[in-house]
Amino acid sequence: MAHLGTTGGVPGGVRGPGVPTLTTARLVLRPFGPGDLDELAELHAEESFWWYPLRGAMSRDETARFLEQVTARYESDGFGIEALVERATGTMIGWAGLAVPHFLPQILPAVEVGWRLAGAHRGRGLATEAGTAAVDFGFDQGGLTRIVSIYEPENAPSGRVMERLGFSPLLRTVGPHGEEVTVTELTRERWERAHG
Repeated sequence: MAHLGTTGGVPGGVRGPGVPTLTTARLVLRPFGPGDLDELAELHAEESFWWYPLRGAMSRDETARFLEQVTARYESDGFGIEALVERATGTMIGWAGLAVPHFLPQILPAVEVGWRLAGAHRGRGLATEAGTAAVDFGFDQGGLTRIVSIYEPENAPSGRVMERLGFSPLLRTVGPHGEEVTVTELTRERWERAHG
């Protein structure tokens, strides 16, 4: 999630704009910190959270390494996923945001919007709400000309979120675990048309 280039909308060698705190009607997207390990490990222990692509849960040690990598990407990439916090309760319910998809080198340079939510919080439009905030930031303040989003075809709910956000299919390829993935994209031009 360090090869930014003109294809992704950020000139080669130029980092992203930094990792913002974004607030929506129901959510806060904020940068992760070391103190988030306990809450994040609890989310990652839910089998369905990482079903795509791991087909199972992530251990606490794996989560600690994940968290270290995410925060390191803030510095190296200028983009990175963020903690997704429910405003009403202050509870972390997942993560979302913009990141460079290093796990899929065949599409780099690129910036991806992605999300994962705890099972109890799915089906309420929260992924769409978080994704909209991240995409709007990426185009409005992040200087991007294109954003991608990636899902396994079996994960139809994520595909529907991408459609609602205005993304269209770009290509199919193979992910790092041998899984088939669909890459979708949204250009700044299409985003601007949709926003009048």
